[in-house]
Amino acid sequence: MKNTYKIIIGICIIFLPALSCTKSVTLEPVSSISTASFWKTENDASGALVGMYARFRTPAATSLFLWGEGRSQDMKASFGVDFTNTRLFNNTLDATDAGPDWGTLYTVVHDANLILKYVPTIKFASDAAKNNILAQAYTMRAYLYFVMVRTWGAVPLVTEPTEAYDPEIINKERTSVADVFISIKKDIENAVTLFSDNTYSAGRNMWSKPGANALKADIFLWAGKRLNGGQADFTTALAALNTIETSDITLLPDFGRIFDYDNKGNKEIIMAVNFKELESTGTFMANLYVFSGLPTNISPEAKATIGQVGGDNYWTLHEETRLKFKDDDLRKKASFLEVYTRDAAGNYSVFFTTVQMKFNGVIISGVRNFYDDVVIYRYADVLLMKAEAKNALGQDPSADINKVRARAYGSNYAAHIFVNGSKDANDAAILDERLLELLYEGKRWWDILRFGKAFELIPFFRDKIGQDFRLLYPLSLKVLSLEPKVIQNTGY
Repeated sequence: MKNTYKIIIGICIIFLPALSCTKSVTLEPVSSISTASFWKTENDASGALVGMYARFRTPAATSLFLWGEGRSQDMKASFGVDFTNTRLFNNTLDATDAGPDWGTLYTVVHDANLILKYVPTIKFASDAAKNNILAQAYTMRAYLYFVMVRTWGAVPLVTEPTEAYDPEIINKERTSVADVFISIKKDIENAVTLFSDNTYSAGRNMWSKPGANALKADIFLWAGKRLNGGQADFTTALAALNTIETSDITLLPDFGRIFDYDNKGNKEIIMAVNFKELESTGTFMANLYVFSGLPTNISPEAKATIGQVGGDNYWTLHEETRLKFKDDDLRKKASFLEVYTRDAAGNYSVFFTTVQMKFNGVIISGVRNFYDDVVIYRYADVLLMKAEAKNALGQDPSADINKVRARAYGSNYAAHIFVNGSKDANDAAILDERLLELLYEGKRWWDILRFGKAFELIPFFRDKIGQDFRLLYPLSLKVLSLEPKVIQNTGY
């Protein structure tokens, strides 16, 4: 499977600790560098781990957001023109325009597979150091397959590195969703067991035991709701979430400070993908800011808030999404700016667009660069998953929801205290709270799917009840042409 198992050795990344090298080598079969002269020392293992995270930046920069949020239709086209992603945001994908494919994910899967095969053969100064590397690779592989199985359903399951070009070995059929989840659950259990303590790496941009438990809870919530795992899976999810709360984690007092470039790795972050000048490209959030095209008659306050322009305003919030944010919700202004122009009376009352403010980057040499970290998990997400698990188990989720709301509404919190209701009402409130808290963080589409609300909440799906095939992405013609044993998703 050339596309799925593309072997990117990235010699300069593997051998150097820096993440700035961009050249890579595509090899069929794999070079002897990775077997005969590599995988000998602890430094080799650490270098391979760095390479895995470096390549993870590629899907994290854009695709994770598109897969996890783009199809939710919380956004619509703005005055900019983004021809590449229009059909994805409008949910009109097909094989010719299928959105980003799985190639970049399988590249990182290959990295994890190499680590899991060869690191056990290397002598380390301590077992804890070796196990920590193995735990990170298991967590990464579990995460990647969790992304894929939610996006495309059945996918080829590859748990060994590709080290020779043999079509009989590398051309694989898709593995059932049930069997992929068996592998995912096994990997995450291995990871949690292998991590030696409940601490974080500096910068919180590598997988840790709290990160693995956040992923574990996410996996088991999905399995509990979408794969009939029921009470057992919800119980497992809740236990994982409780373990995270024994780590060095807190809600930051100021919601807006969570995402600032100068506050990376803060104590609300559990796992983030690091982006940095000279080491990486920017992120998709540039498409939700603004470079040109703003009218001249916007308010001075809006101009001051935008400051140095950057990126382009391709996408704006759908009005249904904007109206969910109350004016006394402190997350509103920290997440997006509403831009208004003057009406005939001279008032700034004519809505024009929104500009995302959550990931507004850093100004370097007079240029706005979108190098904010891509947050995979943070503590508020954990609290809302905990509320979801409790509600699924018939427990009161109020305390966890109210921790999030207390920060969100500040001095006005008393007017927004959540009170336990029916299971369905609680689920609806939790799903809404996740939108308000996690907007732009690549969660909304998968949240809606997990709660089973796509045909109710997403405009495109409201008149398509029963067309469940549309909830999966189609496979692209590129993937189908490179994968002879892979067949298209039903309906496409």
